[in-house]
Formats: sequence, C-alpha cells, structure tokens
Amino acid sequence: MVIFAILTLSVYSQEKPAVNSFVKKQKGFGVVDKDSTFSLKFQFRIQNRAAYYSVSDSDLTPDSFEFRVRRLRLKLEGFVVDPRLTYYIQLSFSRGDMDWRGPDNSTINNSPNIVRDAVIFYNPTKDLKLGFGQTKLPGNRQRVVSSGDQQFYDRSIVNSSFNIDRDFGFFAHLTKDHFALRGAITSGEGRNSLISPNNGLAYTGRLEWLPFGRFTDGNDYVEGDLAREQTPKLSLAATYSYNSQAVRQAGQLGNDLYEERSIKNYSFDALFKYKGWAWSSEYANRDATNPITVNESDATKTRLILAGHGYMTQLSYLFKNNFEIAGRFASVVPASSVYNDPNFPSINTKQMDQVELGVTKYLNGHRVKIQGALVYLNQTDLRTSQESSSGWGAVFQIELGI
Repeated sequence: MVIFAILTLSVYSQEKPAVNSFVKKQKGFGVVDKDSTFSLKFQFRIQNRAAYYSVSDSDLTPDSFEFRVRRLRLKLEGFVVDPRLTYYIQLSFSRGDMDWRGPDNSTINNSPNIVRDAVIFYNPTKDLKLGFGQTKLPGNRQRVVSSGDQQFYDRSIVNSSFNIDRDFGFFAHLTKDHFALRGAITSGEGRNSLISPNNGLAYTGRLEWLPFGRFTDGNDYVEGDLAREQTPKLSLAATYSYNSQAVRQAGQLGNDLYEERSIKNYSFDALFKYKGWAWSSEYANRDATNPITVNESDATKTRLILAGHGYMTQLSYLFKNNFEIAGRFASVVPASSVYNDPNFPSINTKQMDQVELGVTKYLNGHRVKIQGALVYLNQTDLRTSQESSSGWGAVFQIELGI
C-alpha cells in the first residue's frame, strides 16, 4: 500500500503527469510511463471466512468454528525498460497465508513468509516466456489456478495433500494454440528458504494438450465457465516433478524432515467447458523411499512424507444471473508405507474422502463474490477398513478485490 500511495502521489503532484493511468475490468488499476519505460498494475483482494465443523456426522454439536481473514493479498506487476521484460510480485499478510509452522521449521523456513511471488520474466517471442525468481511451479492445474479464481471456498484435499506449490529457480513456458509446455529447475526447498542445505535440486515439467484450441482469454486457468465458451473446449495435462534430497515433508512445503529424502510427484488433470458448464478432474501421486524419518537424538520422534495418491472431480453450472452451483468429490489414499509399517506401529495415516456442495454468486466475476458450501468429510482406518471419524462442515466466505 505504501508503494502504491507514493506512486499515486508522484503521478498527481506534477502539472503534466509523466504517466497515464488505466483501469482494466477485474484486472486492477495501473499506470504506464508516457515514454514506455515502465508500467505498474496494482491489485488487492480479501477473503473473509466463517465456518462451522461438527463433532461427527451423527452429532451436529459444534466441534470447532473458524472465523478469520483467510487471505489478504497485494499484487504488483508490469514491465520495466522493455515491454518484454516483466515482473510479478505478490505479498500475503494473513497468518494462514504465510507457510510457517512454528519451531518445527527451525532450519529451512524459520519465520513467517510475506513474499509469495517475486519473479522476473522475459518474453523473447509472444509464445515463449522465460522466468527467474520465486513463483508457482507448473504443477497440478488446481494449484496453479489462483485461489482468487476458485469456485469453491478453497482447493480440494487432494491439492492440499500432494501439491508442489512455489519454489525459487528458472522457469520456461511455451504456449501454442493446441499445446503448452512448462518447465522449471528450482531449489526444491520452497519459498523464502533460509539456506540451500545440499546439492539437490527440483525438476518439474508439464505438458498440456488442447485439442479444440485455446480457451477464451485464459479461461482454462479460471474455475467455472464465466467466459461461457461458445464452442466446446478441452484440456488434458500431465505433470512430473522430481525433488532430489528434499528436506521438507512435501518437498517445497511442510515441516523439516529429520533426514533427506528424494520425492517423486506426478499428476494428470482434465478440464472441459461449454456454455456455462465446467468439469475438471485430477489424479495425483507422491512416492518416496522410506518416507518415515527419525530424529537421531530421540527415536520416539518421527516425521513422514505423505506417500500415496489422490483423485478429485468437480462439476458446475453457471446460470445467466451469475449464480453458480458446484459439486466435488475428493479422496486421499495413503500408501501402506505410512499406515502399515511394522517398524512404526504408532503411525497410521488415514484415508480421507470429502464431498462438497458449493454455491457462488458472482457480483464482479471472481473479484467480488459470495460463496457458501456444505462439506462432509470421512476418514477410514485402512488397517481395519473401518470408519475412523466423520463430520459435517458449513462455510461462508466473501471475496472482495480489484
């Protein structure tokens, strides 16, 4: 906000402004230097949430409430010197947005993180983009779609369990009418890591196939069919990531491991949109040899990598009055190595299944919307094949931004 205030003051304090301002619908406020030596586009957004969770599926007594600012973001982007040389900065200010889990992150990530994205891009051609800095890896589609462009109050449990999030390094994107290639070579420690503790790196690649051509104005990376595609549009994609000598539980995310592990992630996703209908599905898998790590000085302390797989599917329809209904099913199934290892009888990771029904009223696209959801979560003990726990939830959320 300080940056924006200073810039605004400098613009309007001159008799003949050196920059021109502009407003783009649902894409923020910006200024461009008359000499075309720089531009800056400014956006902010707030997600305020209230939620209720029951004791069980048969006992609707409140087990917990969630009342908080889920996300508060500031985004700055533009070009400097040359329109082909661009930057993207995103800062987060709410506690739940800072990727920090207290003293367990004592080595790699030992403080709250405000910086989510800080990346410089160069576009040598209109189809090729090269990047250096910190930003989202080209992982599963739902993770790459902005949390501000989601049609549910949050991403699925499959994404929260298996996504590879952000990292620092080199990025390349090649986009054509019928396919897209995205790749990255990064540190593997996630955003804002304190040090680089080893010589391992992360390697990520993603291939997308669009048999019917490109979606309208990037509509394949916005949930719901707000563009109301007039012809059927389909995208099929696959992602693979290898994180060598990872030091955190999910590679780029999670608490510090007690021992280094190499982690493999792969995922497949599909997306279809047509005249207000939107369907998407994802499958994700994570694998690591010996995923349970042990504290050398205290063998009773362990920390694991969630090995296993998950899948989710969601379907929605947007009415002409911009009211949307959506349904989603998601399941996370741990590998036997993290629920049935005889060397660690106390570790028994449960299978999770979640069903959600969501409604959204779009007042200004995804920038201003009111959302509600009814959620059912079930956990199953795979050792016994018996239900472990289950319960209901209800969520109300308002998103406001420019």
